[in-house]
Amino acid sequence: MAYIITKLCMDCKDIACTQVCPVDCIYEYSGDDPSIPKNQLLIDPDECIDCNACVPECPWEAIFAEDLLPEIFMEDIEVNARIVDKPRLIPVREPDKPLPTTEEVTANKDKWGYSS
Repeated sequence: MAYIITKLCMDCKDIACTQVCPVDCIYEYSGDDPSIPKNQLLIDPDECIDCNACVPECPWEAIFAEDLLPEIFMEDIEVNARIVDKPRLIPVREPDKPLPTTEEVTANKDKWGYSS
């Protein structure tokens, strides 16, 4: 099992999760394959050690354990797996970046048809 970053991260990319990952398995795709999103972070399932450190750090509530993944995000398992052996980088969070508000998080979930 691995953790999955869902499309709730798309266009949000807070990057706080990368700062706590003990094995640096969270990436931003830097290649040219259009089937791999560049506007969200992805977890390499081969590198993830299932530590759960990233989940509480994500202010967008976009990360789930694979066995707890809501049905609406099942395709994100494959999307995350596409990062394996692809060009990528570990982004660094801007220190002054504000956290999203509760309203912004709720609006983002609504945009993707997910209500927790």
